[in-house]
Amino acid sequence: MPSKALRVITLILIALVLLAAGWLWLTLHWDYSEGERAGYVQKFSKKGWLCKSWEGEIAMVTMPGAIPEKFDFTVLDDSVAKKINLLAGKRVVLTYRQHKFIPTSCFGETEYFVENVREMVDTPAGPLAPSAAQGQLQQPR
Repeated sequence: MPSKALRVITLILIALVLLAAGWLWLTLHWDYSEGERAGYVQKFSKKGWLCKSWEGEIAMVTMPGAIPEKFDFTVLDDSVAKKINLLAGKRVVLTYRQHKFIPTSCFGETEYFVENVREMVDTPAGPLAPSAAQGQLQQPR
């Protein structure tokens, strides 16, 4: 009789481990959302006791003088982290994927995982745009 109970407990434990592994795989491989955020990197460091990940924060400024909105993110790829460190102090665009309901913080402290970064080059707009400087605008007579 005890061997049958032991088999049932073992099967239940195996099923729970398989369910947990399946849930972890699903949350890490199925994107809830994806997109880009632009701003200035304020904080960026490698964190964690056992599982190390790069954690950062950018300030997204919509207009000069406006209060910036903060966006916290995680980077798992060291080559992307190196690019972010090289672009420190410049306005950047982060390409990210959002993964919800990850059961542990071992994969990162946020649900936003940055996959790429590029420098954002602002182009001037308005009357002093390059086309105006080239004399393409008609001056009133």
